[in-house]
Amino acid sequence: MRRDPPPRDRRGPPRPPRPPARAPERAPREEAADLVRVAGLAAVSALFARAPQRVERLFYEEALREAAGPFCKVLAAARRPYRMLPRAELDRVAGTVQHGGIVAVARPKAIPAFDPAAVLAARERLPLLLALDGIANTHNLGAIARTAAFFGLDRIVLSGHAKQAGPSDSAHRVAEGGLEHLTLYRAAPLVPALEAIRPGFLAVGAVAEGGADPASLPRDRPVALVLGNEERGLSPETLAACEARVTLRGSGRIESLNVSVAAGILIWALKR
Repeated sequence: MRRDPPPRDRRGPPRPPRPPARAPERAPREEAADLVRVAGLAAVSALFARAPQRVERLFYEEALREAAGPFCKVLAAARRPYRMLPRAELDRVAGTVQHGGIVAVARPKAIPAFDPAAVLAARERLPLLLALDGIANTHNLGAIARTAAFFGLDRIVLSGHAKQAGPSDSAHRVAEGGLEHLTLYRAAPLVPALEAIRPGFLAVGAVAEGGADPASLPRDRPVALVLGNEERGLSPETLAACEARVTLRGSGRIESLNVSVAAGILIWALKR
């Protein structure tokens, strides 16, 4: 009697085990570098007055609830969040205890490239142009911006110096809204930019000693005042691009002034 062959296994070789299902990836969180925290009522007020569209969210403590009311209405209309927080939580959100009870998280302002031709064309309404070459401390940048805005300047030129500070959280906090009234430009490198504007501006480098008194500078052109790094001052290359040097003379008891203080005095003296 003939036996039938055993049935063939048509399933083929065993399949490898399936990998475990992956959990859906969460949306990446916004990096701190993409946003800036603007703290303090004066700074937040300036931000909402001049660029409310940049504000992503707002946090405040109960003591400032009434002051924050108009800001909250703006954000509610834009469908953006705002929230009242206890002090300890607001400290964490602000990244500092020096927040004045209110913090706006905002998109930073763009820093366009410095255009010498555009500045030369506008020279009649620019009695003073301020350039910073390696100001490294963000508090100094904020203080200079506050002073510049106070005296009616509308722009500051930032160099491409490796140590040049930018408009960080702390700069905004110290500026007390000044950065909202200014346009920051980037001149990288700075030396060719100074050379390009010399037909219309007197480029003046601030130095600790050996410079002229501010009152003695020629006034045939608007002044472009250049301030250097807190420790090293202006580089030889930057000084060579300046047609004049200016020095504030004191009693001699202290070697020099903080750069933000010197900036305030020089802005007042040269803008007169």
